[in-house]
Amino acid sequence: MFYLYDMKVLIIGHVWPEPSSSAAGSRMLQIINVFAEAGGEVHFASTAQQGARSYELQSLTVKTHEIKLNDSGFDAFVKALNPKVVVYDRFMVEEQFGWRIAENCPDALRILDTEDLHGLRNARAEALKKKQPSTNEYLINDTAKREIASIYRCDLSLIISEVEMELLQGFFSVPKSLLLYLPFMVEKISDEEVADWKPFEARTDFMTIGNFKHLPNYDGVLYLKEEIWPLIRQKLPQAVLHIYGAYPSAKVEQLQNKKDGFLIHGYVENSQEVFKNSRVCLAALRIGAGLKGKILEAMQYGTPCVTTSIGAEGMQGDFEFNGSIENTAENFAAAAITLYTEEEKWQKAQKNGQKIVNNRFLAQHWSPILRQHIEELQNSLEAHRLNNFTGSMLRHQSLQATKFMSKWIEEKNKS
Repeated sequence: MFYLYDMKVLIIGHVWPEPSSSAAGSRMLQIINVFAEAGGEVHFASTAQQGARSYELQSLTVKTHEIKLNDSGFDAFVKALNPKVVVYDRFMVEEQFGWRIAENCPDALRILDTEDLHGLRNARAEALKKKQPSTNEYLINDTAKREIASIYRCDLSLIISEVEMELLQGFFSVPKSLLLYLPFMVEKISDEEVADWKPFEARTDFMTIGNFKHLPNYDGVLYLKEEIWPLIRQKLPQAVLHIYGAYPSAKVEQLQNKKDGFLIHGYVENSQEVFKNSRVCLAALRIGAGLKGKILEAMQYGTPCVTTSIGAEGMQGDFEFNGSIENTAENFAAAAITLYTEEEKWQKAQKNGQKIVNNRFLAQHWSPILRQHIEELQNSLEAHRLNNFTGSMLRHQSLQATKFMSKWIEEKNKS
């Protein structure tokens, strides 16, 4: 087993983790835990301001730092810290700080956590906007170009979905040596936990959840409101859909209709209780990428789910899904009604969720894989970089361009 005793790890966050608000926050905590449990001295830095829901990283013995954009003070900070591993939280962070790390800590292993492929997410959003299928031509967008350039500039990129691994290697021809499939990492669902779940008859209503700063979540609720929920209410006139999510805007709150049982609750402190008391989760996602935290949570707390192909993407592997996957409003509503009213199918879906989590997303399986990969790269970093000429070329070009733009902005801010 590879350990990181006395080894400093710097994670540069796009935002401060909010695991109670988003799957991205939970994912970041999972990665932090891998390094912390390996004995690393973990530092987390971000240019964002901490909010009321930001996780108390100090409770994990993580040292936190507030940093600024376009500020040469970061150079002195990182040179003094001298981390052996640097993790960028999304490609935008690597664009901003990658050249500074390359200059000040050239021997540090550079890891990019993509969270999900933003270029893929944008491609699907643009196709939906134009009411067209999301074909390969939409993948050639500016976000994808920036993101894949960032992947090449790093020594390793963490990819959360098998679908995205295939896309990067097949369509974009990114070398496998630069990528590591690393899905959600959670604890096993024991049979004792399952025995404690509320049974079918003790649960009621439908639910959905998602951070409303994330466009796919808003679009999913809009899809439910306009096309799916009316079909469900027609057959189940007493049913209620409870909608939760941090940062609901005015346009989200305006979707509420108590008369139709369409209720917007906003942020919820304890999502576990919501899942445990709901009979069916609805994840009507028409756009997005990566793995969906709401679907994982539904599996963890015994709540069967109806979703789309995009929602289910990368989740079940060779196992049966914990519910139904439907891509038309009519089929989605019909599947939701069936799960809500037929206990036998509901119980089977619930068991499917336990199997998926316990066979695909266990931290005890994936954490050692990440640690071993880091060890192998650190032992062969020079050769690894020599085999990545494209990355070297992009680092050279971006370092020059970004460096001088950043210095120009810094000088301008002084005046």
